[in-house]
Amino acid sequence: MSPTAPAEAALLLETRSCRPAPGPATGLRGRGLAALRRAAPALLAYAALRTFVLLVFGVWAHKEGHGIWPALAADWDSKWYLGIADHGYEHTLGTRRDANNLAFFPLYPYLVKALAVVVPGSRATVGLLFAAGCSFVAAWGVFAVGDRLHGRRVGILLTFLWACYPVGIVQWMGYTESLFTAFAAWSLYAVLTGRWVWAGALAALAGLTRPTGVALAAAVCLCGLLTLRRGLSRRALCGALLAPLGWLGYVGWVGLRLGRWDGYFAVQRLWRNELDGGIETLRRFRGHLAYDSSPELFLVLVTAVLLGSVLLYGFSLADRQPLPLLVFTGVLLLIVLGSGGVYFSRARFLVPGFPLLLPLALMLARASRRTLTVGVAGAALGAAYWGGYMLLVWPSAP
Repeated sequence: MSPTAPAEAALLLETRSCRPAPGPATGLRGRGLAALRRAAPALLAYAALRTFVLLVFGVWAHKEGHGIWPALAADWDSKWYLGIADHGYEHTLGTRRDANNLAFFPLYPYLVKALAVVVPGSRATVGLLFAAGCSFVAAWGVFAVGDRLHGRRVGILLTFLWACYPVGIVQWMGYTESLFTAFAAWSLYAVLTGRWVWAGALAALAGLTRPTGVALAAAVCLCGLLTLRRGLSRRALCGALLAPLGWLGYVGWVGLRLGRWDGYFAVQRLWRNELDGGIETLRRFRGHLAYDSSPELFLVLVTAVLLGSVLLYGFSLADRQPLPLLVFTGVLLLIVLGSGGVYFSRARFLVPGFPLLLPLALMLARASRRTLTVGVAGAALGAAYWGGYMLLVWPSAP
């Protein structure tokens, strides 16, 4: 042995001992990068599909003489959110139908207002870019749930199918669907992985984003409380208590602002969004499918989406999906189908219900290559057609 060997060995040990051990931040960053690399194919597929839809819409809009940016950033419900960002909420209930902006939940417009302070461009542009950015966070969460339950292939297909949703063009519009789906997907993933505080906090934020946030709160609350049967878990209890705070907080604030305990529900009545047990929905089904001699094509699509969602929920039950997913999509369906409100928006309200697409993702994952190719191509073409049709052809869209 060389006479310098012991000294070299001692120096090597000393050098190794001086290296800092991986800290929590390093480990968290590493896990995040690994998760992002695993989700990369799903995110690329999502980006490719949404870009394809946007290009088809752009060509179609140019031929029709319509502007692309106004339709995506500053029309229909986008105007309501931008109005809230610019002027705030109403102070009185009033009596006009479909005119009180207290029906729209506050998180998205106020985030747009805050971002517009530091991001160049109009609030409409900021809102559109923010919604598109949220759509990628949502797509990642959708993949994470599918990957967690059935593996990477199913996660990628689930993300792609969510991108292909017939009215999925709203994912890249100045709307709340992308933000709400991001909260829903990651909250459900947190429940599946036992991160109860995160699940409750994200559910609370979802409850400040859309009225249907109550569906996510119900899922987190119920599953958190059921967990307590196996013994006291402070984290599960905390998550269950946090989950409904956003929705309850906004509903309570509206009541205080209007000076009546049922203020929020009075606003919803002005928008004809009362729950009627599905009577209006069944009437619409019968009218569009049986008695209308010349039904509007887009309303037939909405009807098909609603009926298909019910069928997919039955398949979800048969597949024994985890309880959080079943509760979330079940309550979401009850709200959408049981409301007497505007009919043409019902398909859009189900955009966050991505677990309903899991049976289709599983079916495609097991299909032959030819069937998979036909299914993927058909879904992509359908998404492009219906997105353009909704914004450019149907007169009352979106």
